[in-house]
Amino acid sequence: MDNNSVDLKLFEELESEVRSYCRSFPVVFDKAKGYKLWDENGKEYIDFFSGAGALNYGHNDEKMKSALIEYISGDGITHSLDMASIAKRNFIRKFKDTILEPRDYDYKMMFPGPTGTNTVESALKLARKVTGRTDIISFTNGFHGMTIGSLSVTGNAVKRKGAGIPLQNTVTMPYDSFVDNGTDSLDYLERFLEDNGSGVETPAAMIFETVQGEGGINAASYEWMKKIEEICKKWDILLIIDDVQAGVGRTGTFFSFEPAGIKPDIVCMSKSLSGYGLPLAITLIRPDLDIWTPGEHNGTFRGFNHAFITATAALDYWKDETFEKKIQEKARTVQEFLINLTDKYPEIEGEVCGRGLMIGIETKKETLAEKIAAEAFKRGLIMETSGPNDEVFKLFPPINIDMEGLEKGFEIIEASVRHLVKEPVHN
Repeated sequence: MDNNSVDLKLFEELESEVRSYCRSFPVVFDKAKGYKLWDENGKEYIDFFSGAGALNYGHNDEKMKSALIEYISGDGITHSLDMASIAKRNFIRKFKDTILEPRDYDYKMMFPGPTGTNTVESALKLARKVTGRTDIISFTNGFHGMTIGSLSVTGNAVKRKGAGIPLQNTVTMPYDSFVDNGTDSLDYLERFLEDNGSGVETPAAMIFETVQGEGGINAASYEWMKKIEEICKKWDILLIIDDVQAGVGRTGTFFSFEPAGIKPDIVCMSKSLSGYGLPLAITLIRPDLDIWTPGEHNGTFRGFNHAFITATAALDYWKDETFEKKIQEKARTVQEFLINLTDKYPEIEGEVCGRGLMIGIETKKETLAEKIAAEAFKRGLIMETSGPNDEVFKLFPPINIDMEGLEKGFEIIEASVRHLVKEPVHN
């Protein structure tokens, strides 16, 4: 029995059945750098997964690593709750100077617990506190986290069932193009708000992802987002954008909603915010909404200074607008590859979906996306599936990947598709 088998058996015996990614990628990983990982036997993998969106800059970025090592070696503060620290001050200042002010966004920063679901929970709680209303409007196929409040605005039936209790005080409305491309889902939504007989009360907030990471890489149009903002303003409803996965450059701009020209009332961020895979989340709040009393929402690990250090270093990428332009150029390259793939292999019955470097192919053939991802892994590429029925294989390469890395990944994906739809099956 080889080392991988022995070690995987240990995980199977002692780790909970709840584990999931290790079932898709059944090896023991050892090292990672940039867009590559290696298992303990030395096999190399191209990473088109990026830690489910938590590693937008790839693995072990040199500048972030150096800053972190220097900070740890100097006995810098690690844990500080919400006390002031130099690391936190430097991050706040740099985020304001590098991200908020150049984009003309005026937000206060709240540091909840360090994960995506923590920032969503804080946003929902604040919206209810500010408005005095209880309901939240969320959208079909949305995913916002695994704690009770976040699950209540999540569409996935399997994940919702895991709560074990009724998930209440939310109303689900159709996301852009959920019904079909010709139906205006927001006319439908507004009719519910206007009609006293609809059974839908004016909500505290609406929450959505501009691109649905887990729900099928569905990308909302800019027009749809603008109309959502208009409806929210008309009815005095707070607009919450969940930018946990789609943010930090993943769709081509730092905030995924920037091209739509909207200004959400609350923005939820986590995942790649730290730049290094260290847990960090912020909730960006319109200043007049900041009516919290001290300690009313908290979290033991809301002051993780190691994450502040790497997040501050990561912001250097955004000092120069050419970084954004390079992401957008790569995104066009990936999109062209995927369009060509669907044309070259009509057998997959595929349609390109998503935006930026948050993109994939939806196939109408049942289980094919899963098979393509599995075959790609055998050939040395890590990517995952998305959608209610895992009908999309999605590409999440690091946003700073070079063309050589992209092309290597493309070769493996095409070889995997060709193997599954063109080559004969041998029993």
